[in-house]
Amino acid sequence: MPHHYYTTKTIWTGNRGHGTSEYKAYDRSHIIQMNDKTDIQGSSDAAFRGDKTKHTPEDLFVSTLSTCHMLWYLHLCAVNGVVVTAYTDEATGILKEEANGSGHFTEVTLNPVVTVTEKSMVEKATALHEDAHKMCFIANSVKFPVLHKPTSLVAEKHVA
Repeated sequence: MPHHYYTTKTIWTGNRGHGTSEYKAYDRSHIIQMNDKTDIQGSSDAAFRGDKTKHTPEDLFVSTLSTCHMLWYLHLCAVNGVVVTAYTDEATGILKEEANGSGHFTEVTLNPVVTVTEKSMVEKATALHEDAHKMCFIANSVKFPVLHKPTSLVAEKHVA
């Protein structure tokens, strides 16, 4: 089977002129770059002396699980005759911090709300979330549960 390679570049931009001479002497700001893509302004979580207005590794990690699931889900709907017209997911993740400052995610919950065109598609639309979970590269790479609480809606038909 083929292998796919991904390269990113992370550049720390938080040197206030004294480097890491002490814990409070530097910002956690950084830029994440990928070829031919928009830069991502990052920081650590505000709880860890970061800038709350920038993306954090934890935010990006949870969103990556959500996005991977969505992309597989939409593919599976397309090949199974389920017509999706809208998809949103307010995913949540729980990170447990240890006494020594390390930590790990204990779970991520996806809460996709999917709109389909016909009521007859709702059952299949809901079931395909399990198949998407099994196919998701990112979910297959983590050692904690990725839970799903899907909601399926039927699009309103507008009369002209």
